[in-house]
Amino acid sequence: MSDFPVDPALVRPLVATAHPAVTDRMRETAENFEATFLAQMMKPMFEGLSTEAPFGGGEAESTWRSFMIEAMAKQTVKAGGVGLADQVVAQMLKMQEVQELAA
Repeated sequence: MSDFPVDPALVRPLVATAHPAVTDRMRETAENFEATFLAQMMKPMFEGLSTEAPFGGGEAESTWRSFMIEAMAKQTVKAGGVGLADQVVAQMLKMQEVQELAA
């Protein structure tokens, strides 16, 4: 085995080009997208439900149903979601890498 001198700059870790704040913002955007997607997917599940007595909430329930669906979608994403946010973040990172290589 021969001894080769190793430049210390070669073994130093690379400086990350993306700031943690940018990654957090990308994650938040992806999770908001997933929540919107899930809300749109859940909406038809509730369209045929009756809101009449004795167990329904009446007119108020149908009025506020979209807010309930949105809250359920956000809670689903908070609990782990369906994986859509992870895929969106991965695509955002790929797009960012391509832009950095082109620059």
